[in-house]
Amino acid sequence: MRMATTLSVVVLGAGGIGHALVTSLDTGIKRIDPFKDMKNRPQAGHGMNVLVVGTDGRDSITEEQRRAYKLGGAPCHCTDTVMLVHISEDRDRASVVSLPRDSYAEMPEHVDATTGKRHQAHPVKLNAAYAEGGPGLTVRTVENMTGVKIDHYLEVDFTSFIKTVDAVGGVEICTTRPMKDTYTGLELAAGPHKLTGGQALQYVRSRHVDGAADIGRMQRQQRFLAALIDRTTSGGVLLNPVRFREVATTMLNSVRADEGFGTEQLLALAKAMQGFTPASSEFVSVPIGDMSFPVKGIGSTVKWDAPKAQKLFQALRDDQPLAPRPAGPAEGGQTGKAAGTAEAKGRPRPTVVDVAPKTIRVQVYNGTRTDGLGRKVDDALRATGFDTTRAPRTGEGAELRRTLVEYDPRWDRSAKSLAAALPGAELRAVKGRGPTMRVVAGLDYKGVTPVRADEPETGPFEAVTGDRVVCP
Repeated sequence: MRMATTLSVVVLGAGGIGHALVTSLDTGIKRIDPFKDMKNRPQAGHGMNVLVVGTDGRDSITEEQRRAYKLGGAPCHCTDTVMLVHISEDRDRASVVSLPRDSYAEMPEHVDATTGKRHQAHPVKLNAAYAEGGPGLTVRTVENMTGVKIDHYLEVDFTSFIKTVDAVGGVEICTTRPMKDTYTGLELAAGPHKLTGGQALQYVRSRHVDGAADIGRMQRQQRFLAALIDRTTSGGVLLNPVRFREVATTMLNSVRADEGFGTEQLLALAKAMQGFTPASSEFVSVPIGDMSFPVKGIGSTVKWDAPKAQKLFQALRDDQPLAPRPAGPAEGGQTGKAAGTAEAKGRPRPTVVDVAPKTIRVQVYNGTRTDGLGRKVDDALRATGFDTTRAPRTGEGAELRRTLVEYDPRWDRSAKSLAAALPGAELRAVKGRGPTMRVVAGLDYKGVTPVRADEPETGPFEAVTGDRVVCP
């Protein structure tokens, strides 16, 4: 969500307001040096790479805001949002890659910024790098993980988000189904919504809407950013110097950036990115191999899919688009014989479900006396895309005649998507079960039906352009 604040500065610059105005705005940016004494860095690629981080700024939230938007708890002095933004060399495309804050990371050898103690390289969650070594260690850790050389660093305070959204007059979000999260207070009916700053904060913070948890939250943050870009490029902000200055000042007052990101860079980007629209942006989350990778002393982490992640970051280094581009008449679409390939080869067409299988965590139990059934069900669910634990267990009590899916009522949409893969299974709500679904295989188990989410074409990296996720 901090990404929405910082990338918009670049977008707003496309208005060509002038050198004097941008220079005056530049003076409001707080300066830091995240690249000091850095050695053995990755080789520079093509285009420009900006690491955007959002720090937990609850210590500057007012009591009124804390109560209204359920912002309780102590600040962690860590990064709760990390995004790698690539601006193409020809300045006509922005690629935004979300890095989960709980990503498993190998932190380089460093000196703790708080205690002064020297630490050897050790495993951590990505968001802990900032707490131990500030911006410098965060940059080093991300470069080590991605192999992408960071050209600029932008750090945005959590609390400016509300003011920024209000300054542009609110942002429109569309939801296909009702959304409710008791943790943040979010409650939206299905349909379009014009969100104020406070409502937008609830929207991008929510992670208990369904079983997608942090992955779902990152997707909502990306949708919100696309909508904010749409708002700033089509809502008159760029053509009104007074509104431009108001919005840009609100954004930049909370930004910390490296010394090299200043007036000259802002003006160059502004000139190059005139005509920038949501279609010029593309969004993707780093490919995940294991959503719950246990690490001793750290707990559950998010493990990247190393081969897929390597291809993604190589595409950034090579300045290649991540999302599929519209096919021209000569290229054609997937129609006719090509569209029926799956059926022609004898494979059933997947059932379309609400929630993507990869975001649904599943623990399988064998509810029968048939040896190996639990492993068989776990393998079949994982093969169709579900995030199974890979450690099936033995059920308790008498044999179960009918396969059972137990779920927390808060994740009912995820449960229905899982049940679609298990025809005839019984759905049973269990309050407090949490985001992990429980499947107990019964005597009626006949196999898993392939399912997929009804999502736009995303290409090999599951990236999507901004115009595909804003309101129609």
